[in-house]
Amino acid sequence: MSSLEALFCHVDDFCEKFEAQWQKSLLKQGGIRRFRAKSLCLSEIMTILIAFHQNHYRNFKHFYLEQVQKQWRCAFPGLPSYQRFVEWMPSVLIPLCAYLKHCFGRCTGIGFVDSTSVKVCHNRRISRNHVFKDVAARGKTSVDWFFGFKLHIVVNEHGEILNAIVTPGNIDDRKPIPDLLTGLFGKIFADRGYVSQQLADQLFREFGIEFFAKPRRNMKNKLMRLHDKLLSRKRSIIETINDQLKNISQIEHSRHRSPVNFCVNLLCGLIAYCHQPKKPSLHMDWILTQSA
Repeated sequence: MSSLEALFCHVDDFCEKFEAQWQKSLLKQGGIRRFRAKSLCLSEIMTILIAFHQNHYRNFKHFYLEQVQKQWRCAFPGLPSYQRFVEWMPSVLIPLCAYLKHCFGRCTGIGFVDSTSVKVCHNRRISRNHVFKDVAARGKTSVDWFFGFKLHIVVNEHGEILNAIVTPGNIDDRKPIPDLLTGLFGKIFADRGYVSQQLADQLFREFGIEFFAKPRRNMKNKLMRLHDKLLSRKRSIIETINDQLKNISQIEHSRHRSPVNFCVNLLCGLIAYCHQPKKPSLHMDWILTQSA
């Protein structure tokens, strides 16, 4: 319960400041419109959704019926039925986006960027998938083809997420990089899929960022400082984070019934990782010692 209380306090402190500003910025419609008050406040709904990604449950319905309604009834006395709670989920999409930005880490001058596939159905059922028909796309990874989206993230050496962007699965990994790295500085390391001298020149010209992409096998190696070469070998940190996002935070499954609920699930998975007490990180003391 202590971790649940800590999560709720952190979310509630954010919602207390955000909700007032959010209500002021909403567009007003003509006439009188009734807004039925929910039995749970915004911070309670967000806490339940994020807590699902922090537990061992693989199915949200099972988590809500077995954990929330039976074990956490005293913590959330106004719990509605499962169906009613699912109807409320789209209403927290905007607050979750803002809260995720609030949970991002601080840029330290060292970053690692990568993308990972987020499948929405099995390849055999692509033709029968109507939920994501107009928004998802077929893409290809180093392993196989998939149907869904790509999650592009950039992290620092402490394993903290600095920014994230979601694109259809057929988008080139290099295309969202300028938007992904906006506001960052220092050195960014990537894999072979990001090789582009034009992109590296653009990032250095616009943001002052030194962009290092692992050369392809048919390319000549370029001279690099020893410190940068050692850091480029530690790029596996972001692959570990992508693995944890899928297998621990559960950002990927094929049971979505609306694109909005897909976004809510993805955002809550990223937030759950941001609250993870132990994250993959680099031993910078060792790297500095080796480069000295």
